[in-house]
Amino acid sequence: MRYGLAACVAMLICTAPCMAQERAATRQGFDLPPNSGKTILLMRPVVSVGAQSMGGLFEPNGDWTETARRNIVAALAERQELLGNRVVPAPESFGEDARRADEYARLFAAVSRAVIDYQFFVGNRLPTKKRDNKVGVFDWSLGDGVRDLPGAKDADYALFIFDRDAYGSTGRKILQVVALLGPGVAVKSGEHAGYAGLVDLRTGDLLWLNADAAMGGDVRDPDGARKRVAQLLEDFPGSVAHAAPATGKAPAAETETRP
Repeated sequence: MRYGLAACVAMLICTAPCMAQERAATRQGFDLPPNSGKTILLMRPVVSVGAQSMGGLFEPNGDWTETARRNIVAALAERQELLGNRVVPAPESFGEDARRADEYARLFAAVSRAVIDYQFFVGNRLPTKKRDNKVGVFDWSLGDGVRDLPGAKDADYALFIFDRDAYGSTGRKILQVVALLGPGVAVKSGEHAGYAGLVDLRTGDLLWLNADAAMGGDVRDPDGARKRVAQLLEDFPGSVAHAAPATGKAPAAETETRP
């Protein structure tokens, strides 16, 4: 009995973090065909990697973060040709321009979390964001100040990437086991969240968002970062990545949030 219970606990620990929580949405009326002649400005990804303490606090790790950022940037570069339209990296910026770019990257992350909390998951939805509204509302914006971002004047859209990984510490994993064996409380070990979004550089409207609170791939490893980027850019508007012969079928168009 003891060994059977231990095996069940181990299985829960291994499988629970992998349960997908992915949601995606496209603003109603928006369409970006491949080879449209539009230019997408790839903003510098915001990447944070660290450990999750026994108490659940995020403990940043500079070496992990820098390694993960390099891996994600390299994976994005490899995947650009599959996005269906011209992608250019945002120019290196300094001073006020750098501050503005960082502020909008953080704003994108905050808006993405709001979309997850108040639209993607039914129980928390705001009345104005419910999917059952007649117009299928997906109406979020970063504000028209995005037009002042470095490189914005030469592009049509901006692609924002946010990634946060907290790997469960030994203490956190022990707490997870104790909580299950004792009061039967589920304690999450680790956090692997990522958001990718396309923003109109004239209006600031969020045109497409892919958000996942339980992502796969260890971003500290190049192959893991490739897997992460593939997940983040799944069903990207105009993308040709999912048109590979191995799929055997064409992707369905996305016009509103998934249930």
